[in-house]
Amino acid sequence: MLFMKKEGEWLVAHLRDKDDAIPIGNLLREEWKLPRKQVHLLFQHKEILLDGAPVAQHVAGKAGQEIRLRMCKPEPLGLDPASEVPEILYEDDHLLIVNKQVGLLLHPTERYHHVTLDHLVSGHFFRTGLEAKVRHVHRLDQDTSGVVLYAKHAWASALLDEMLRERTIKRTYVAYVSGQMSKERGKINEPIGKDRNHGTRRRVTPHGDPAITHYQVKERFQTATKVECQLETGRTHQIRVHFNHIGHPLLGDELYGGKRELIKRQALHAAVLKFVHPFGGEVIEVTAPLPLDLFHLEKKLR
Repeated sequence: MLFMKKEGEWLVAHLRDKDDAIPIGNLLREEWKLPRKQVHLLFQHKEILLDGAPVAQHVAGKAGQEIRLRMCKPEPLGLDPASEVPEILYEDDHLLIVNKQVGLLLHPTERYHHVTLDHLVSGHFFRTGLEAKVRHVHRLDQDTSGVVLYAKHAWASALLDEMLRERTIKRTYVAYVSGQMSKERGKINEPIGKDRNHGTRRRVTPHGDPAITHYQVKERFQTATKVECQLETGRTHQIRVHFNHIGHPLLGDELYGGKRELIKRQALHAAVLKFVHPFGGEVIEVTAPLPLDLFHLEKKLR
């Protein structure tokens, strides 16, 4: 993917040597992953310019020529801007990565939910003059803290969604589980589905969706183990369900059998997000610091 900067409603780039003599329409569809229908509409509405002039799909550009795509038209935010300021870990023209606090819903699930992380991001967009819909790329449970990725325009959202499906966005979690893990590292490969006897619970079931969690022990305590987890899939409550299934529920996770004496929420933190930037090619790696409640939990366990 080539580097693209944003200028108002336009995304701007310069064709590279490898793009020479390739029809612009082919580049947009095949390498730059734009849907065929969207490419057709962009050309039809003269919203793709080559060196400042509208261009046809079959025209091939040359290295060094400037290409502009009108991809960032103003959109309603979709949510009332909140006055609270999100903790920003990374931001550029295309992406925003924030640190979600414990207890904060990621998005509204009821009409009366007016202060969620999405509302905070809406407020940030409003204050910085960005007229864009709030688009989170992945989710965290209300009582899970850590990194959340947002797309700032529709094309970024589509590319990041595809990267998530292809598992090229790496998410690393820190969890504190009950008891002593017997292995230093391992893989939990168990399908997860809904628990028909409980509205919000999930469980391991042969008829569930494939779910794979990799883990590595980072520290052992007398009654618990600190583990680092990486997900190949992103099922609802995946880490919580998997560790409960193997007999090591997360500390504080009452829904899945964890005890709450030392902490009043599931001891789970989305610590690291790592991926290749879809518009620049550089590696983005962002770390969210351990929240205070987990810092204090470690002190108690020691």
